[in-house]
Amino acid sequence: MSKQFDVVVIGGGPGGYVAAIRAAQLGFNTACIDEWKNDKGGPAPGGTCTNVGCIPSKALLQSSEYFEHAGHSFADHGIGLKDLSIDVAKMLGRKDAVVKQNNEGILYLFKKNKVSFFHGRGAFLKAGDSGYEIQVTGATEEIISGKHIILATGSNARSLPGAAFDEDKILSNDGALRIGAVPKRLGVIGSGVIGLEMGSVWRRLGADVTVLEGLPTFLGAVDQQIAKEAHKSFTKQGLKIELGVKIDKVTSGKSSVTVTYANAKGEATKLEVDKLIVSIGRVPNTIGLNPETVGLKLDERGAIAVDDHCRTNLPNVWAVGDVVRGPMLAHKAEEEGVAVAERIAGQHPHVNFNTVPWVIYTSPEIAWVGQTEQQLKAEGREFKAGTFPFLANGRARAMGDTTGMVKMLADAKTDEILGVHIVGPFASELIAEAVVAMEFKASAEDIARICHAHPSLSESTKEAALAVDKRTLNF
Repeated sequence: MSKQFDVVVIGGGPGGYVAAIRAAQLGFNTACIDEWKNDKGGPAPGGTCTNVGCIPSKALLQSSEYFEHAGHSFADHGIGLKDLSIDVAKMLGRKDAVVKQNNEGILYLFKKNKVSFFHGRGAFLKAGDSGYEIQVTGATEEIISGKHIILATGSNARSLPGAAFDEDKILSNDGALRIGAVPKRLGVIGSGVIGLEMGSVWRRLGADVTVLEGLPTFLGAVDQQIAKEAHKSFTKQGLKIELGVKIDKVTSGKSSVTVTYANAKGEATKLEVDKLIVSIGRVPNTIGLNPETVGLKLDERGAIAVDDHCRTNLPNVWAVGDVVRGPMLAHKAEEEGVAVAERIAGQHPHVNFNTVPWVIYTSPEIAWVGQTEQQLKAEGREFKAGTFPFLANGRARAMGDTTGMVKMLADAKTDEILGVHIVGPFASELIAEAVVAMEFKASAEDIARICHAHPSLSESTKEAALAVDKRTLNF
């Protein structure tokens, strides 16, 4: 007889492991199935985010930023260095150690919260009167049963037609994190989060980086005033960004990759690089899940179809994170995972997509929450805008990092904050204040009246709020 659980979570990424922990906290007998392996074949829960996404990329971004500072800005602080070098192998080793710490942390949390962990791939076997039978295949081989099933199987990198990932010369986010030596020439197709972050890492370490983007505008989802500031900064740093290109074909040779494309003017162009990172989005992952066995419905994108509460078309089967609609962000998956566990317990949580923050961890960082100026104009909503440059912020000057600004958008009549957009130092941390404010339906006046520590970068948020009413104090 199979082991019986109240809740079985398939997938141990941010949405899955958090859902499992919350379900266990609520008193449910909970299991989590995940197949990620470390280099020794052992379990490595945490999904794409922990293993080949958010966590390792931030480790490399940090290392490469230190290298950049040492080579270009330490002298301004009176710090002299000779014979600066980068040990790529050691940098990658540190990245791997950071990943391992996170893997082990999740396993510890499972043990602490009494979540039963199964190392393997989970797939539907059949539906029964008391729930669903799940086949676990891999390091663990067994059948378990769950009354409630939470699907958190994540997403996979989208490949370019005719240019499959070999993770040697044509790289997904996975291969981009494992380049063993600084390439002389690096190509990046796609100027989204992954493309810009990975391009930034290897550019800082000495690669000649060219980014090819199919859209005619840079960072189309970002407020365009912020995007233009970021584009100017990246170009100044040495990133070559071509917009409005149309890829014809990608040819992989013995030691290089050639991209044939039409530029924005329609002219046939070739780019030869040593490594090519393809970052053109991600696709929902339902591989091996056997949805057809139980009649689980998928949508036209191949994602699992869910309602606003993450319910699928099957009773007691839920889905969260990248495998469903909405932004493919780890923190969005976590919020949905917690919400589903609480719904199973009869509670009524709510996930507000409009206050999900977005971050690009480049330098300068880009972060935003809520609506952009172009979105507000498109819907005909009257608004007021206030901006404040880090150039006028005392802490930013002391840090030697004055690139960028904070921009706040508020309703013209009620003054409710509709969006906050930041490009500059520690934007990823500064955006949290805006998220809290918007969750509490705060006005720009509320932020303007709150005392912010001096000197701090957060004063720029206060000043942007003051600017909404055209009364900045320091600019």
